[in-house]
Amino acid sequence: MEATAALPYLSPIVIRTGRTQDLLILRHTAEGLILGDEDAAEALLPITEKVPDDTDGNTVRVFVYRDKDGRHRATTRPPKAQAGEFAQLRVRAIRGAGANMDWGLDTDLLIPHEEQKQPLEEGRWYLVHVAVDPETDRLYGSTRVEPFLDNTELTVKNGDQVELMVYGRSDLGMSVVVNNRHQGLVHANEIFKPISIGDRITGYVKRVRDDNKLDITLQAIGYRQYNDANSALLAKRLQSKGLLQLTDKSSAEDIYAEFGISKKAFKKALGALYKERKVRIGEDGIVWVG
Repeated sequence: MEATAALPYLSPIVIRTGRTQDLLILRHTAEGLILGDEDAAEALLPITEKVPDDTDGNTVRVFVYRDKDGRHRATTRPPKAQAGEFAQLRVRAIRGAGANMDWGLDTDLLIPHEEQKQPLEEGRWYLVHVAVDPETDRLYGSTRVEPFLDNTELTVKNGDQVELMVYGRSDLGMSVVVNNRHQGLVHANEIFKPISIGDRITGYVKRVRDDNKLDITLQAIGYRQYNDANSALLAKRLQSKGLLQLTDKSSAEDIYAEFGISKKAFKKALGALYKERKVRIGEDGIVWVG
């Protein structure tokens, strides 16, 4: 018997509430496009929605949520956060059921009163986690951040670059959401630029502790990993100016204002140039000698 080539595995098309996905175009109606999945579930893409020009005619990429009647609705507009993600959102209105949040869609995201860490105020911004109610399959928001973070099984390791969202401040430093799933801390002595709650920034895993807590730094880790770039930056600045009125005794704030790096990174970069006899370090500053 002649062998046949194996077909590539194709992921099944399934409607997932709170996620952006490609759905099948089943039919056109007066209300809009009826989209569906391979389990015969359907979602309405209203006629008021603009179908992207790059659709292949068989599928369309949409975000799916449930309307007030519990039916699946689709939109081609992306929300500010999908299920399982965090975003800084503004309170549009406070009503009986809770706070209505502006998350980029016509339908507001509701934060029930029981999901508010503290009573929310109309017009103010809050860090919000978007979740799906497992019983109703409806989306809701919560300002109770930490219950949605889990460090039991980490997906990061020492040295990894990670995406952060700042959600808290204490004497120890800034608490951050790591890759939308873990909790981490940027210690106060590791912060060399202004950061605020709600900021999205890039960081690095400095240390995974024995209890799986994550120490995060905003500077790339490892001498060779970041020192070459910082040495090049310092050399270029010195070549153009000839003299910089900074030394290894300058304050961390002055160094960051000039280069955007920590004092530790600056000292390592400066040390590398000094060993190569590219600079002379005096009491009044650094001189480029080439």
